Amino acid sequence: MIKTVLAIAGSDPCGGAGIQADIKTMAVLGVYGAAVITCITVQNSRGVTRVDPLDPDLVRAQIEAVMADHAVSHVKIGMVGTAAVAGAVRDALTGFRGEVIVDPVLSSTTGQELTDRNDLADICASLLGMATVLTPNIPELEILTAGSFRVEEDVPAAARLLFDASPRLRCLLVKGGHGGRGGRITDYLLRITDGKLEQETVTHPFIVTGNAHGTGCTMASAFAAWHALTGDDTTAFRRSVAFLQDALERSKSVRIVKNPSGGGGLLHHLASPSGGAGRGTP
Repeated sequence: MIKTVLAIAGSDPCGGAGIQADIKTMAVLGVYGAAVITCITVQNSRGVTRVDPLDPDLVRAQIEAVMADHAVSHVKIGMVGTAAVAGAVRDALTGFRGEVIVDPVLSSTTGQELTDRNDLADICASLLGMATVLTPNIPELEILTAGSFRVEEDVPAAARLLFDASPRLRCLLVKGGHGGRGGRITDYLLRITDGKLEQETVTHPFIVTGNAHGTGCTMASAFAAWHALTGDDTTAFRRSVAFLQDALERSKSVRIVKNPSGGGGLLHHLASPSGGAGRGTP
């Protein structure tokens, strides 16, 4: 019986981000992905015009249905929208001892809020307490640490605050796409080993493209998939970075939205699994 990676996230009708990006990523990398929707969004390259969180009981029922019928080893959580939905996710996963990868989605690529900031403290309390892996970008890391750092050089200090506050947190993958200098960006993997903070980095070119919608969701889902396949944090980190870079590179020359100033989603089906590894089952 193969294992299942469960994605819990919002729906993007254009298919570039959210639950659609999660499932596309998992399919390309060769793992079986299940999908629980938390919120319905109305959005395209011009922006987000509507966000409707689902009834928390419905979210919980979806999770319980998957858990009752599949051997779930990894759960990837993206957009939850409200504290009530986050609480439903927490309750449904009570007792789950596998990997929980939390991608703290707070806003869209076009800048619209996707999470009720009045609920942020309660959402963090629900999700961070069960996270084994956290995958924020630089702005999200600043918000999660209450503005305790401002520049990229303080990533390790910010990471230490989150490790101290989150009892199950094993590693932190910080997506560096919002930072970078001189046309290059750095992604970080940070872990605590015997009380010591360890850091790995991958620095790579910033790819200029009109199709970058969904990069954060894709990176987090790629990490979940690769970890399900390999069981190794470093391998999952490096291969998820390489997979995202490949997807960006292969997507950059294609036009998929009518809006001349808008950005499209990644074309996941054009990408190859990272690291030269073949597809498989976890």
